[in-house]
Amino acid sequence: MQRMGLVIGIDPARIDEYRRLHAEAWEGVLDRLRASNITNYSIFLREPENLLFSYWEYLGENFEADNAAIAADPTTRKWWAICGPMQRPLESRGEGEWWAGMEEVFHLD
Repeated sequence: MQRMGLVIGIDPARIDEYRRLHAEAWEGVLDRLRASNITNYSIFLREPENLLFSYWEYLGENFEADNAAIAADPTTRKWWAICGPMQRPLESRGEGEWWAGMEEVFHLD
């Protein structure tokens, strides 16, 4: 199992809409995440900085392939088309990243 954390900004004017969308997340998006071995997925909001922190656990053997399957899914792509404009990627993110990856520096089970 691999724990993954990511961070991105959010447009403060769209926070309520983002909350509503995620309270009613599309089942097709959730199904694709599960099929791609993503579990224990949470998104946290930090105000007033307007940052989203995403955490999940990856249970698969080939993250690149599972992540590509998520990106190719038509329902997920529609979801991203709605959510993406609400997000504000960090300038410091890596090449090819939307959400910026984070390094795990501590864990306690």
